[in-house]
Amino acid sequence: MAVSDLQGCQQCPRLAAYRVEQKKKFPDYACLPVSGFGLSDAQLLIVGLAPGLHGANATGRPFTGDTSGDLLFTTLHKFGFASSPVSRTPDDGMQLLNCRITNAVKCVPPENRPSSAEIDRCSDYLRSEISALKPGSVLLALGTLAHRASLKAMNLVQAHYRFYQRAEYDLPNGLILIDSIHPSKYNQNTRRITADMFAATFDRIRLILQ
Repeated sequence: MAVSDLQGCQQCPRLAAYRVEQKKKFPDYACLPVSGFGLSDAQLLIVGLAPGLHGANATGRPFTGDTSGDLLFTTLHKFGFASSPVSRTPDDGMQLLNCRITNAVKCVPPENRPSSAEIDRCSDYLRSEISALKPGSVLLALGTLAHRASLKAMNLVQAHYRFYQRAEYDLPNGLILIDSIHPSKYNQNTRRITADMFAATFDRIRLILQ
């Protein structure tokens, strides 16, 4: 399924109903399926789990407007993948440089927990984005579920690719898969992920792409 079909997607009744419910609560929020951000043929594709309720679900752009995005964009800018270290609104002029950001699930899920079936239904969109990457490109999975969703989209066996911080795999399709703990507010507060840990991952990515 093409990413261009995303805005009309109604494959997941629970997520579609939740978007409508949130639009009533927050009329200024976008409350739509969130497309990827950045050029489709960039050498770095970053895959998160799903839009945050008060982040991408509000702004309509992945990781824009929430705490996880604050760390992500600061780090992207530090390593030359973003034009600015801050992105809070979709009209802020932020540009990604040789980088694309997307989510495994394109609609905000209740309690930030998409079901396995919802991840599966969204897999075609992620597969389309991954297939646009050229051999030698890096796919960065933020969190276990994004890792699993990415492998599923590429029809790869989960057991062959264990998730852990800074795991690195050369995939059969010529891509390099790298894992990181998701930079969520909770993970930052509990120090499961720190700015230094996140920067170390991007230091490795920059080295690969050079």
